[in-house]
Amino acid sequence: MPTDHRQSFLQLALDANALRFGEFTLKSGRTSPYFFNAGHFDSGAALATLAGCYADAIDAAAVAGSIGSFDLLFGPAYKGIPLATALACEYARRGRDLPLAFNRKEAKDHGEGGRLIGAPLAGRRVLVVDDVITAGTAIREALAIIAEGGGTPAAIAIALDRQERVADDDGRSAAQAVAETHGIPVIAIAGLSDLLAFASESATLAAERDRLLAYRARHGSRTG
Repeated sequence: MPTDHRQSFLQLALDANALRFGEFTLKSGRTSPYFFNAGHFDSGAALATLAGCYADAIDAAAVAGSIGSFDLLFGPAYKGIPLATALACEYARRGRDLPLAFNRKEAKDHGEGGRLIGAPLAGRRVLVVDDVITAGTAIREALAIIAEGGGTPAAIAIALDRQERVADDDGRSAAQAVAETHGIPVIAIAGLSDLLAFASESATLAAERDRLLAYRARHGSRTG
């Protein structure tokens, strides 16, 4: 059974309707028995609790030596923006005041202009904060922006790792592919394995376990 930040996150996601069970067609074309949408963390209390789960997962990874130091948070547009902002507030509450930056989808040609908002990236070790990694497109864009700004990507933090294969001929998950391709650690608050454990211990979700197991058996990543 997942404990601490993993269990807290999954319960929060369930309560907020960010985690739903049923039959969902993904961008990949796969039919999934569950769906995660961080857009449903749509209140101050939900975002504050979510930020605490992110911080706990990140700090645990740091203690374990899975990630190195970082001194700036970056939120890719769009969902990464409120997530990184909430995490910055949580770290400030814990006594660590971190600078924050995020990008626009479209470059602004008036005022200060450009695509970046917030603290400068130059010379910073940057932690990217997002909800999930699917195709990895948003993360690749974020890494390019960080490099252009003179920063160094330190790690990527996501909420949920679906832990499923990128393709039938590629046993890596999207998170693993990004980590291996760019040489950057990826931390998730929870993964499909945690969701399975969570469902197994929940009377209301026990019926979902077999469908989750079948989905993992068909589409799970090599370490999923």
